[in-house]
Amino acid sequence: MDDADRVDSWAEGAAEVDGDPHRAVALAVEVGRSAPRPGSGDTPALFELLSALGRSDLTAARVVEAHLDARAILGEAGLDPQAGAWGVFAAEAPGVRLDAHEVDGGFVLSGTKPWCSLAGVLDRALVTAHTDGGHRRLFEVDLRVPGVNVRSGEWVALGLQGVPSGSVDFSQVAASPVGADGWYLDRPGFAWGGIGVAACWLGGAEGLALRLWSAAHSANREPDQIALMHLGAVDAQLFAARVVLTDAGRRIDDGHAAGVEGKLLAARTRIVVANVVEDVLRRAAHSLGPAPLALDADHARRVADLELYVRQHHAERDDAALGRRLLEGERPW
Repeated sequence: MDDADRVDSWAEGAAEVDGDPHRAVALAVEVGRSAPRPGSGDTPALFELLSALGRSDLTAARVVEAHLDARAILGEAGLDPQAGAWGVFAAEAPGVRLDAHEVDGGFVLSGTKPWCSLAGVLDRALVTAHTDGGHRRLFEVDLRVPGVNVRSGEWVALGLQGVPSGSVDFSQVAASPVGADGWYLDRPGFAWGGIGVAACWLGGAEGLALRLWSAAHSANREPDQIALMHLGAVDAQLFAARVVLTDAGRRIDDGHAAGVEGKLLAARTRIVVANVVEDVLRRAAHSLGPAPLALDADHARRVADLELYVRQHHAERDDAALGRRLLEGERPW
């Protein structure tokens, strides 16, 4: 089976996930055995894979992306991932905190970690915690051991219902460090992983675009100018976003996406893709009207999933962060 056939097979598998987290986890483990890693020389193919999964099912894409990211992080640290399904829990939130303390030559984690996607189903995770030196450090954790309590009832989202991302409480849970203090955020792969998430967003938007095309193509009457305008604008924007993602993958493989260059590349790529996704959501709603949102379960779920998923982009705050970063360097244009 060549690479194109393998991606097609995985995309078909993603369609069969149909929002089910257990099927998504099984697919993630399968894909993780042979999917390319960022910076390996085949990064554009990795981004295309993630987009293909997003076109089929956003639950599948969300779970597979995190699993692949965890494996890539461990590889970047020179470690071999253990078997099973992995997640990455690195978000912070007001009022909660996870601390890592050295005990008898090892580390234990205590406290609460927010935004832990699918923690009740996964086997292991990479988790950031605050160390005694006032830094953040990455740790490998077995999610099945005593002391790990996955909270229930927090996830009320209509989108990505199969990927609950509530809080997890840790009580003296043994953990193995991955990299030194600050390594997780400083490594080149942090920026690359953020671009992989954008590839999933783009796939979700392409799935919406297919619904838009099908509606215009199969209409009982010739689509009017407004329908054609939305369809044409969506196609052009998706084309631009795909070009940006492909270029980002090539820059990563060519060694032009480390340090400041990598952070700029990730910020620009995510902003471009997120803006395209939001416009596709708007145009699909304007062109298709309320009927598919009310009567087509697959379409309604895709819209809800994508609206939530793309909010991992922080909108105007990320625009402002990019602007500040540009002022800290040389003239950009």
